[in-house]
Amino acid sequence: MQPDNLTQRLAQNSTLILDGALATELEARGCNLADRLWSAKVLMENPELIYQVHYDYFCAGAQCAITASYQATPQGFAARGLDDAQSLTLIGRSVELAQRARRDYLAVAPHAAPLLVAGSVGPYGAYLADGSEYRGDYQLPQDEMMAFHRPRVTALLEAGVDLLACETLPSYAEAQALLALLAEFPDARAWFTFTLRNAEQISDGTPLSEVAALMAKHPQVVALGINCIALESVTPALRHLHSLTDKPLAVYPNSGEHYDASSKTWSEAPSGCTLHDKLAEWQQAGARLIGGCCRTTPADIAAIAHACQPR
Repeated sequence: MQPDNLTQRLAQNSTLILDGALATELEARGCNLADRLWSAKVLMENPELIYQVHYDYFCAGAQCAITASYQATPQGFAARGLDDAQSLTLIGRSVELAQRARRDYLAVAPHAAPLLVAGSVGPYGAYLADGSEYRGDYQLPQDEMMAFHRPRVTALLEAGVDLLACETLPSYAEAQALLALLAEFPDARAWFTFTLRNAEQISDGTPLSEVAALMAKHPQVVALGINCIALESVTPALRHLHSLTDKPLAVYPNSGEHYDASSKTWSEAPSGCTLHDKLAEWQQAGARLIGGCCRTTPADIAAIAHACQPR
């Protein structure tokens, strides 16, 4: 198997800095994402905002952009009256926006480290838009799950992503389906990141030990990790996962802020609970791909990028 872009990149540097939240930045720029399509609707309505967010993350020090395709599926777009061809064009657009941001950033920073574009493949639960992406309590036969994911995966790969980001996965069965699908594209590579019930189980209750054993059988999986979890929950889970696998570990948690469901507001992160504060701890626990998920910003990514600069 030929070396992939991510493996080559990690051979040169101990840490690959991922970007942060896309939706948070889009909302900060005036987008209303209270929608079943979430950030994917901006592909239809104002794609230049997505480009700008990608560009700003590269300027902050991100070395990998994750495309705006997390909730972009033909099934989801069909509810807006789009046919399959139009939907696949939008998924391809998510890649083109990230690639253009990379190209434009490298035009002003030609000596930047190689930059990657990862194609986001969100879980089936994200399409359902009922919170099940954090529980994994949905059932779909494997062939139907593969059929759900196949058009988006195909479109992302045809648009030229460096690898796939199979992310925010809560379900062992869905991971199995995605691995079976990945085998249809033998030149493709992917990272797999999961949401958690606790430090030793993914959201559907499957032990991380079973997840790691499954991933070990698949050389196309070039990194394994966790995302979209509470920041303070990261370290114990990373330490456990590090004991189970020799694959590079990826982590991009939510910010250290806490959400109050009754007031529907966010509180500031407590002292010592930001990405930057936890960076060294996560690196010691084996993390190699590090970024942010919900409520993180370019400022968060800039802080960890600065900390990772050679002294």
